[in-house]
Amino acid sequence: MRVVIAEDMALLRQGLARLLTDAGFDVLGSVGNADELLELVARSEPDAALVDIKMPPTHTDEGLRAAVIIRERHPGTAVLLLSSYLEVRYAEALLENHPAGSGYLLKDRVYDVGVVGDALRRVSTGECVIDSGIISLLLRRSRELDPLDALTERERQILSLMAQGYSNDSICNQLVISRRTVESHVSSVFAKLGIAESPESSRRVLAVLAYLQA
Repeated sequence: MRVVIAEDMALLRQGLARLLTDAGFDVLGSVGNADELLELVARSEPDAALVDIKMPPTHTDEGLRAAVIIRERHPGTAVLLLSSYLEVRYAEALLENHPAGSGYLLKDRVYDVGVVGDALRRVSTGECVIDSGIISLLLRRSRELDPLDALTERERQILSLMAQGYSNDSICNQLVISRRTVESHVSSVFAKLGIAESPESSRRVLAVLAYLQA
């Protein structure tokens, strides 16, 4: 498997090249910045690129931006990003733009060539590989931001019936409660989901969409 490496720290770059070579990978070249990476990929058309997210000149997201360009210009080249930190926004950007043939590992994984090698092989076959630490953080944040968490059990029940197409009168009959009580719960659902005043039908649609997305 043919790979290239982009890492601004020379010792780590050399170490990665040696580890991957010893593991049977064909390392076509290694560079220290995003511009050189794009030139190397265009010249060699590797199967995969191992890329540090933060590289010169600003050490912010040069590697991520280069990865997006690579996936757009060279669909046959997969990209495995490396980061020293749990940066959820980078994982989200990766998943949103080019999930297939892309991956994100924490840098402490590079000392286990088996993990890096497996990730490179998987992204080269079109998989999306995300570090388990990132997945845990994404799941935890998703739970924390779930707008339905603010609803009471009764409000969730009513929203579920709304999603099934029941009118307020039908919900009254289903739950054996008064129309005024249903209307009060429905208004509370709208408020907790942050759905502003608009025609009743539109608010119900937005509430149902929030329910289905969650």
